[in-house]
Amino acid sequence: MSSNIKKRIVTSIFLISLLILMFFYSYIMIISVIIISIIAWIEFYALISKIFKRNKTKDEILRFFCKATSLFYLSGLVYLIFVVESDHLNLKMYFLYSVLVAVMSDIGGLVFGKIFKGKKLTKISPNKTISGSIGSLIFSMLLIPFSLENLFNENLLIIFVITIVISITSQLGDLFISILKRKAKVKNTSDILPGHGGILDRIDGIIFAIPVGMFLFIII
Repeated sequence: MSSNIKKRIVTSIFLISLLILMFFYSYIMIISVIIISIIAWIEFYALISKIFKRNKTKDEILRFFCKATSLFYLSGLVYLIFVVESDHLNLKMYFLYSVLVAVMSDIGGLVFGKIFKGKKLTKISPNKTISGSIGSLIFSMLLIPFSLENLFNENLLIIFVITIVISITSQLGDLFISILKRKAKVKNTSDILPGHGGILDRIDGIIFAIPVGMFLFIII
């Protein structure tokens, strides 16, 4: 077993343990969400800075973009903490389901991509394949039977559509960060997670999936 795989396994065990603790203890979830959000923003800012650092005429654009994104990101963080502490059970379920769909999409893409391989999905990320994208959709839909029975009283068609949209959004979020990394000419957003890269590398799809998923559940 290579050292990189060992690092990935150890890091994965740590992350899974953290998720379990976050599920049972709200204060651990709040602290973790704040820390993860801050680190992810720092990594994002570093990516943008590397992209524009050689073009002085874009410094003002960079500052405006970062300030605007910071406000949006901060408001999202405050709302997320509100959801965690809220007594509104549905909000927590919408949040949880959106995260799980993004996670299952990521796993499905990895599994199908490794097994079936095939044609590349896009030149943006050479590791992404059409089979992987299909796998992401299939794995995300595996959550539907459990959600209908245990989480929601929604119509099957509604859950199906929302799940597909969340999965696609998660994949697009992953590709968006991949575009930034390619333009910045870096493989990972950082090396804070041994064997995995940065925080942003791990939650790139999730941060896009959560707002879209919760918005759809609330308006439909």
